[in-house]
Amino acid sequence: MATELSPDLDRRTGWWIVAAVVLAIVGLFFLSFVGTFIFGLFVYYGARPINRRIQRGVDSRALAATVTLLFIVLPTLALLGYTGFVAFREATVFLGPEAVDTALQRIPGAQQSLGGSLQNLPRLAEQLGQVSGLQQGFLTVVSALGTVSNALLHLTLSLTFAFFLYRDGHRLQAWYRAEVGGRDTAAYSYLAGVDADLEVVYFGNVLTVLAVTIGSIVVYNGYNLLAPTAVTLPLPTLLAVLTGLATFVPLVVGKIVYVPATAYLGWRAAQAGANLLVYPVAFLVVAFFLLDIIPQSIVRPYISGQTMHEGAVLFAYILGAALFGWYGLFLGPFLLVIVIQFANIVLGDLIRGNRFSPAPTATMGLGTDPTDAFVDAADETGSDDVDAPADRANANTDDDTDTEE
Repeated sequence: MATELSPDLDRRTGWWIVAAVVLAIVGLFFLSFVGTFIFGLFVYYGARPINRRIQRGVDSRALAATVTLLFIVLPTLALLGYTGFVAFREATVFLGPEAVDTALQRIPGAQQSLGGSLQNLPRLAEQLGQVSGLQQGFLTVVSALGTVSNALLHLTLSLTFAFFLYRDGHRLQAWYRAEVGGRDTAAYSYLAGVDADLEVVYFGNVLTVLAVTIGSIVVYNGYNLLAPTAVTLPLPTLLAVLTGLATFVPLVVGKIVYVPATAYLGWRAAQAGANLLVYPVAFLVVAFFLLDIIPQSIVRPYISGQTMHEGAVLFAYILGAALFGWYGLFLGPFLLVIVIQFANIVLGDLIRGNRFSPAPTATMGLGTDPTDAFVDAADETGSDDVDAPADRANANTDDDTDTEE
């Protein structure tokens, strides 16, 4: 005898189908612009601690978001962009255009076209100075402008996404707490842990790399200003960028860049005269203290709190960039945090068939404890924002018996 489904179950099944279709559409849209959204998420978490401090001073989420983006994020991105351009130009001059072309072809993702546009800028100036090369120069301008315009469009969308997260993120958090899971649920504990760890990875580790990169630029270019020509450092800005990126490598950090550079300077000094050996030695001492000891012993622990395994973060950055291209630098750590917090909160109860608990496992020791993240979330979200959705949810629950037919 067949069992008929209740009308309520039929409606619920239909709505679940609608929800699946909506989720598929949103997922397809996200995949089409995954690099844009993940970079916007990086900007949001990368400057969120600063945004919170600004918000306490101005008492306006919209104004705090605007100040954060205009006076913190944009100048930082401009500095990084200029540094990258100088490093790219140094590599082109020192290695030659052919070697740079070969290197760009081995880089996954759309950054090849941007690198090609940057490399064509010096040739463009020469072509525009010749009548015969005017047409070719015009086509080069159009191609370069197309690439740059596309990059600026995605950058604008990313910054806009970060702006709305700064301004309205507390509303999204309050909705999740009211409709999906409250503070005592595994769902909220999982999201709170992911939220806290993304701030650690994006703000902590990346800010450490940024600090080391800027310090390396000052140290390397300052050394070249003081040292004789015979013992100057080639490609100082490019080496500074590599030193900053090398900070991701546990224990070794910037040594893989400035130690070989010191050996090269020592060899140059030995060729020019033993009296010049003092310059490589001074370079090594300054680099060791300013680019190694201080960042690893003071800056990184203070900023990041060391809640993520450095080796796991290293593989996330490297494998993410190798698999997805430029946005893999941000997507790789994001996926790492998702997996670690899933294993930390959900996996054990899921395997054993236990009731899901918001408490993290005691055996893993990775990731932020969500109970610590609860405090930060409470500070960021005002009590009025929390209670209103919760009261509405309770009211809806009380009225279910009156509205359901």
